Amino acid sequence: MTSTELLRVVTHLGSPTVLLAGDFMLDSYIFGDALRISPEAPVQVLKVMDRQYCAGGAASVAADITTLDARCHSVGTIGQDPEGRRLLELLAEMKADSSGILTLADRPTISKQRVIGLAQHRHRQQLLRIDDECTVPLSPKQYDQLYELFKAGLAACDLVCLQDYNKGMLDDGFCRRLIEAARQAGKRVLVDPPLKNDYSKFTGASIITPNRKETSMAVGFSIDRIEDAARAAALLREQLQLEAVVITLDKEGSYLRTADIDEHLPTIPLTVYDVTGAGDMMLAMLAVAMAGGCDIRTSLQLANIASGIEVGKFGVATVSIDEIVNEIIQRNKGKIGKIREDLPILLRELEYRRKQNETIVFTNGCFDVLHRGHIEYLNFCGRQGDIVVVGLNSDSSVRAIKGPDRPINNQKDRASVLAALEFVDYIVTFDEPDPLRLIQQIRPNVLVKGADWAQKGVIGREFVESCGGRVELAPIVEGKSSTDLINKLGKDRT
Repeated sequence: MTSTELLRVVTHLGSPTVLLAGDFMLDSYIFGDALRISPEAPVQVLKVMDRQYCAGGAASVAADITTLDARCHSVGTIGQDPEGRRLLELLAEMKADSSGILTLADRPTISKQRVIGLAQHRHRQQLLRIDDECTVPLSPKQYDQLYELFKAGLAACDLVCLQDYNKGMLDDGFCRRLIEAARQAGKRVLVDPPLKNDYSKFTGASIITPNRKETSMAVGFSIDRIEDAARAAALLREQLQLEAVVITLDKEGSYLRTADIDEHLPTIPLTVYDVTGAGDMMLAMLAVAMAGGCDIRTSLQLANIASGIEVGKFGVATVSIDEIVNEIIQRNKGKIGKIREDLPILLRELEYRRKQNETIVFTNGCFDVLHRGHIEYLNFCGRQGDIVVVGLNSDSSVRAIKGPDRPINNQKDRASVLAALEFVDYIVTFDEPDPLRLIQQIRPNVLVKGADWAQKGVIGREFVESCGGRVELAPIVEGKSSTDLINKLGKDRT
């Protein structure tokens, strides 16, 4: 799939619903200076500077799903403890539906506490991890309660995702019940399996996504080469009666096996800062894309991009659709170009750049028969901010404004000429007689029009100023206009 097609897909995913069942955890981080050794024992002393809490395990996947503009219905357990209450607060903050979370008095919330030392006040290094968990299976009554909560979420979901960390919730019998219920409801089941040698409980699921180490344990041989991954994927697909197997291969990307596809999908090398959470991000993007109607290969392409962005961040971090859009554009800058026919893609990119505190400038016009006046006008636009978006009147719009003999140059040619100017970043065509609707969609920080509009009233002024933006009037180059130039050319021919 081309970069433009990939952009179109990712910006039109909508807000699908993923039903996520698995081991929900609370991750906590204690940050501090670790500059000396204790006189009591040969251990580092940490001077605490900060504490942070974030969603872990299946809750991390829930955070990833909601950050990708999808809805997440969560099914799992927490303890009747402060950690459980904090985890529910985090789920509420990320707008994940926690109505399927069962609070239990007889087992704690699974929590992982990491102690992080800041060597020389700059470099983060994990010194210790403390786990508090219960991994024995739940009681039959508790499994029945969870099953009812799971079934309650089936009707409204587009896809089911099982996140298994081998912590006791998704035991063999319960896992089979969930898969059977989902398939009877006509829902695909995506599984992120744990590190274990028996995957039989996942038989009948749709897709399974083990990493290299998990795959090796499940099939009984090492995954050292791409050929090994191909052999393992084929074996797992046949044994478990799956639609597809996706084996994640770290920096080597992933391997996909379906009935029709047997392919290694490499990833683009990125600066790796922290691999924590990369698998969760891969699973979330795969789930959201498939829930949004993408085929498995396209979904995996997007998942590779998302996980590649995630490893460039510290700890378990989320990735937004805007970041994915920006990454695709940056990778393919020369191929995508300035002329944008798909407005939602442009709006996504502008939103990302807005969050980077870049100033968006908008202007519009026919730009028929480009002349010095146009050049100085657009140069003025470029000096008002970081990004210049030109709204270009379509051919039909120009005819409605200037009569049946205009434009002289069609919209494709006019857009191509504008794209050659270094101070123009994007061109988008509109059909309306005025640009108000386009201005409302783009929400520029600066709206530019020629000084001759001062008396006529600048269309979009009220909207831009109500959003905290400003209007700038560009000076007019006297005697320079397309109409005058066209009239002069007409006289010269007579």
